[in-house]
Amino acid sequence: MVAALRRYLIAGVVVWAPLVVTFFIVKLLVELMDHTLLLLPPGWRPEALLGFKVPGLGLVLALIILFVTGLVVANLVGRKLIALWEAMLDRIPLVRSIYSAVKQVMETLLGAGGDSFRKVLLIEYPRKGIWTLAFQTSTGIGEVQHKTSSEVITVFIPTTPNPTSGFIILVPRAEVVELEMSVEDGLKFVMSLGVVAPKYPYPVKPALPDKAK
Repeated sequence: MVAALRRYLIAGVVVWAPLVVTFFIVKLLVELMDHTLLLLPPGWRPEALLGFKVPGLGLVLALIILFVTGLVVANLVGRKLIALWEAMLDRIPLVRSIYSAVKQVMETLLGAGGDSFRKVLLIEYPRKGIWTLAFQTSTGIGEVQHKTSSEVITVFIPTTPNPTSGFIILVPRAEVVELEMSVEDGLKFVMSLGVVAPKYPYPVKPALPDKAK
């Protein structure tokens, strides 16, 4: 009886917990996006025009702003305006460093031809025999590559359950194992503390103990 109740309780938690967490995350994102409505003049805001607040309009406004901005900077005139804007920011010491760093990271992550966060890797860390999941972030690392005896790549090792924090290490390419799982599956694996492992279509042979090898 107790085992059956426990089983039903766990089944209920499995159904409702993802729904509740998803709801609150979406709600938080919508509320954050709704702050973009503050960019509009007070008389143009939904509360003034409709008499009540419409959740989600901030997200629509943010998408419109991003689309229009991309449309403008895609032509010659827009690129010249951006160049003038960046030249002005380049004269402000602290702002220059922050802006250039963020822009370079965004171009690397979102660029179509980049290799950042395109591969999930296995590396032996923090010592030989212990494997850690990592993500490839870059390969062309200039001076570091020039002064190492073997080809190295930059990998990001995320912390769990929060994959937005972590640290980077430089690993010889020959010591890296590339995985077939997608970056999304890799992030799920990290965020779930290793509980949610992606399915592997091929049979896996159990590893033999060292003494039996």
